[in-house]
Amino acid sequence: MYEIDKIDFNVVNLLMEDGRMSASEIARRIGDVTERTVRYRIERMVEEGLMRVSAVVNPLALGFNTVADVFLEVESESITEVAESVARFENVSYVACSIGETDVSVQVVGQSTADVYRFVTEVIRKIPGVRKTVTSIVPLVVKDVYQWRVPASLLSDDDE
Repeated sequence: MYEIDKIDFNVVNLLMEDGRMSASEIARRIGDVTERTVRYRIERMVEEGLMRVSAVVNPLALGFNTVADVFLEVESESITEVAESVARFENVSYVACSIGETDVSVQVVGQSTADVYRFVTEVIRKIPGVRKTVTSIVPLVVKDVYQWRVPASLLSDDDE
């Protein structure tokens, strides 16, 4: 497990504000840390798998105005295979295997509810192993996965 300290915590939060922020700007904003240290910390956190720095595309800006969560009930021997199959579609933004009432959770983007409906009924439901789908249109996302922040409670008392 990666042990995060106050410097790493601040670097991550500043990069979440602006993933293009330079190491020198991060060092200036944190204070008492050099640009070289910031570059090293970023490199180490990326190598350790704590974070990655990448672009996040907004589907709404491209005309994909409808977002839907689709929950799949799948034959038990086909769960991974179905999840991998669904993940290959361009209009699918998220796929996860789950435990509970549904086996696979999928997020779909479309230019309309009709697009989403067609995709779910004509594509997903026809994948071998899919027994049932439940679709919910998502009119508002309050917090997205990429907005999750490292909990301050992970810092040791020495770092606070």
